[in-house]
Amino acid sequence: MENRLISVEEKLAFQDDLLDALNKTVAKQQQQMDMLQDEIRLLYQQMKTLQPNSVDASTEPELPPHY
Repeated sequence: MENRLISVEEKLAFQDDLLDALNKTVAKQQQQMDMLQDEIRLLYQQMKTLQPNSVDASTEPELPPHY
């Protein structure tokens, strides 16, 4: 009976360590996702400033001479 109790305690300790490691991994991934979202927002804002706000429908793209 004592051996079974020791075995269960060992498994519980291992699971606690594993849970802590998983929690740290999830927290790190959440920080990375937050950082990536911030970078995407910044890139989106930069892209919006580079593009013209309105496209003039009367201007057609110029065709190359061979057409």
